[in-house]
Amino acid sequence: MALWGGRFKEGPDERFKNYNDSLKFDYRMALEDIEGSEAWADAIHEAGVLTDKECADLKKALGELHEEAEQDIHAIASAGDEDIHSYVERRLIEKVGSLGKKLHTGRSRNDQVALDLKLWCRKAVKGISEALVHLEKELIKTADRYQGAVFPGYTHLQRAQPVTFSHWVLAYLNMFERDYQRLCNAEKLMETCPLGSAALAGTAYRIDREKLAKALGFERATANSLDGVSDRDHVMELLSCASVSMVHLSRLAEDLIIYNSGEARFVTLSDKVTSGSSLMPQKKNPDSLELIRGKCGRVIGALTGMLVTCKALPLAYDKDLQEDKERLFDAVDTWHDSLYMAALVFEGLKLNEDRALEAAKGGYSNATELADYLVSKGVPFREAHSVVGQAVLYAISQNKPLEDLSVEEFRKFSPLIGDDVYEPLQIESILKKRDIKGGTAPAQTKEEIAAWDERLKARKG
Repeated sequence: MALWGGRFKEGPDERFKNYNDSLKFDYRMALEDIEGSEAWADAIHEAGVLTDKECADLKKALGELHEEAEQDIHAIASAGDEDIHSYVERRLIEKVGSLGKKLHTGRSRNDQVALDLKLWCRKAVKGISEALVHLEKELIKTADRYQGAVFPGYTHLQRAQPVTFSHWVLAYLNMFERDYQRLCNAEKLMETCPLGSAALAGTAYRIDREKLAKALGFERATANSLDGVSDRDHVMELLSCASVSMVHLSRLAEDLIIYNSGEARFVTLSDKVTSGSSLMPQKKNPDSLELIRGKCGRVIGALTGMLVTCKALPLAYDKDLQEDKERLFDAVDTWHDSLYMAALVFEGLKLNEDRALEAAKGGYSNATELADYLVSKGVPFREAHSVVGQAVLYAISQNKPLEDLSVEEFRKFSPLIGDDVYEPLQIESILKKRDIKGGTAPAQTKEEIAAWDERLKARKG
């Protein structure tokens, strides 16, 4: 049943109908559409449009529809209606007859869909927040499990300086915490209720929009009806949050793919998140991580598409905005699933500590310590840097690590080097010296893990 057929002499072409109809994806907003309708029934009741009994009958029928939708929301997708609003209205009329036709008084599908989508986004924020916290808690468990374990630190994918594995894990925890805070900020931009904006000019009925907004869980009503029906900033904001977070997940996946490789062998992935080859029996592929990395592009594409859709839209509502939902729903689903998949990866992740320690000792990652040693002897850092570079070049030619050079060999490069040079070049000393806020020293890492653990206890996830 079309909601707009009175002005037309004939129905739409079936091809246009298939192209135009959105129930196949906007059925996901069924609960939000019903909740908005319940609040609207109260609002027009107070405005004198509905009697007490009419309002009660409508809300009873809407409650029944709500229960039905909760039981099997996916069944709505194939109901054949134009959109979720048409579906709810048709089903309401089936239950209460012509009374169901009164509910749309003073309301447009424009402010109706704007409301539904904003309500859906607010619920999505809650679900994603829980997924983020779940991942953060899994990262904390991993960092705590491997406290003090040495790990090679990289810049330019070249071994740079040793760190601890916990320090590496906590780096990603900080990224995901920013995602969490970004999501909290995005939620604050969803605090205005568009219902009552009608098609574009505002409803003609005496609706208390502030009371209506509060009834639906918003802080206040939108200030401008044109903006109210056409605003999709919250969609772009949520997609932006998703894109940044997926980039973080993709970086994490890339690191672990490299660390899991046969060449690195720093970590071992659980059988639960890997798969094999149909041809090569020995293979154990990090498909979970590769999919996370691949799905990052999918979410960024959704953001790009939404930005382009809104780029040149005139006020107020245009049907282009129907294109907001499929990409939003898909991106949020992908983000949500990827967060939980990353957490599952860490549940079964094992650090190969001996191999990681061996790698951390290689690549002359203690060269900076030798330069600092010379600085402590009064050598300007730039000069010390040059001296150590020559010492490294010599050590490479001798196929020796720096700490295996004799004092006599060291003194070829600086007469200030003595027997006390060896202690600062040891891994334990290197890590211990970084005992500064944000540093990799085990003492700092332990303190950071405890602080994170305390912070996350209060969060649901």
